[in-house]
Amino acid sequence: MKEVCVIGGSRYFGRRLVLRLRDAGVNVTLVNRGTQAPPPGVTHLVADRDDERALTVALGTRDFDVVVDQVCGTPRQAGVAARVFAGRTGRYVMTSTIEVYDHAPAGGVPAAVPGAPLAEEAVDPLRWPVDLDLPWHDREFSEARYGEGKRQAEAVFAREAAFPFAAVRSGHVMGGGSADFTGRLEHYVERVRAGRPVAVHRENHPSSFIRDLEIADFLYWAAGAGFTGAVNARSHGEFDVIELCERIAARLGVRPVYETDGGTGASPYAFGHYYGMDNGRAGRLGFAFSHTGDWLPGVVSEAL
Repeated sequence: MKEVCVIGGSRYFGRRLVLRLRDAGVNVTLVNRGTQAPPPGVTHLVADRDDERALTVALGTRDFDVVVDQVCGTPRQAGVAARVFAGRTGRYVMTSTIEVYDHAPAGGVPAAVPGAPLAEEAVDPLRWPVDLDLPWHDREFSEARYGEGKRQAEAVFAREAAFPFAAVRSGHVMGGGSADFTGRLEHYVERVRAGRPVAVHRENHPSSFIRDLEIADFLYWAAGAGFTGAVNARSHGEFDVIELCERIAARLGVRPVYETDGGTGASPYAFGHYYGMDNGRAGRLGFAFSHTGDWLPGVVSEAL
């Protein structure tokens, strides 16, 4: 693995991945819209990945051993990438999400129950319907349908790509430093510290998480591996929003306050259904995950 293209990768664990590749001696080409400067020692190409012609022109005659696509979120984007990178790469890794398992019964995703984490076959890209005519160009539309966009993007790659394709379905990524632009952990720290209520469900369920450092390491490993298809990436162990708030409160020496939202408007990590993923496939392929108990205390400390 000498030449790697990363699409996106300007911030958070994407930037950690770029640095990890660079520091390992890989020639990294970063493709983004130019809103943020790349790290030193990285080739930077500015292009809108939605614009097929512009992306083709920006790439020129370059080809790669691996492409890691951090920001593909719609089937239209997947279609563009499948065409543009045909004949240019020996492998394509898309960063997908736990949100593909959003338990939409109409879509055929089996309902999960506590104690039965979902394996990759619960969402088969080869069988998932694709609708390119939906208004995927509308950012508000695509963000509201994040999980569906990722499912359909996986489906397009799985059916149309002329290169080996893998989809990394990441658990909820958690990091305590300033690099975490999502503000999700900060949301809880601020509310618990101020004694403001945290919106939760009447019944809260655990979810799968992974630390920002670990998902960057996983993507690095996946880039150099040979498997294809979907793979779940999550740390061992699960926790729910109550445990998270109690940990924060214990460090601050206060008591958290909760309010029941009645089923709508819950806070970011409050889930009304079980959100567990089975990481057995990744383990069998050779990746050794940490346990949430190994890193959650440190992440909470970093966020305070």
